[in-house]
Amino acid sequence: MKKEQKKQMEALYVELVKLQKEVIASGLKLLVVLEGRDAAGKDGTVKRIIKHLSPRETRVVALSKPSDREQGQWYFQRFTGYLPTSGEFVLFNRSWYNRAGVEKVMGFCTDEEYQAFFRDVEGFEKLLTDAGIILLKYYLDISKKEQATRLADRRRDPLKQWKISPIDEKAQQLWGDYSSARNKMLRKTNFQKSPWFVANAEDKNNMHIALIAHLLRHVEYRGKDHGLLEQHNKLVYPASPEHLEARLYP
Repeated sequence: MKKEQKKQMEALYVELVKLQKEVIASGLKLLVVLEGRDAAGKDGTVKRIIKHLSPRETRVVALSKPSDREQGQWYFQRFTGYLPTSGEFVLFNRSWYNRAGVEKVMGFCTDEEYQAFFRDVEGFEKLLTDAGIILLKYYLDISKKEQATRLADRRRDPLKQWKISPIDEKAQQLWGDYSSARNKMLRKTNFQKSPWFVANAEDKNNMHIALIAHLLRHVEYRGKDHGLLEQHNKLVYPASPEHLEARLYP
């Protein structure tokens, strides 16, 4: 990380601590959903956000493959036990949107289940926001070339071996299928009360700065440094039809 980026990140860490103090003091329920292609930078983004936050009031949810019992449940049921209570900040590193992405592309769900997801997800998220949960949804977007570079780096780096999965091996081969699933997901689930925001993740460090600044702009807390946050607003954009058409990687 360059010196100027490091300086900006340190200032944002201070703002994140201010935010958490507000979450605790005011009993806010803050939920951030991070989605994106394999190797888009979700793990690193989570690490940056939580680096200086209290582990007692901050939780990261990264669910594994559903159990046999969970497969027999209402699809959204397995996620409800991980939602934030008053005074908590919860981050989902992948979420119920797995059904609209990985599960659809890899054939892990039926077409009936896939269609049911789109029928039910708006109602599910409305229940969350009506219950006072502040829900922010981010899709991390990268190019095919950048994904290939990062996946190759995972294979070479012994400290990143744990990230390699059979799904990763299909990511480049099924690039077009993932693009189609992404496009449909963003267009059909960009709800008024729980809209999508897309983060251009080609440059990880700049994306981390932009996404954290965006998150901080969208939650009210005392002592906010508005001048700092307004400096970083180009890499994260609303998932409006015109933006998706012009700015998403094909």
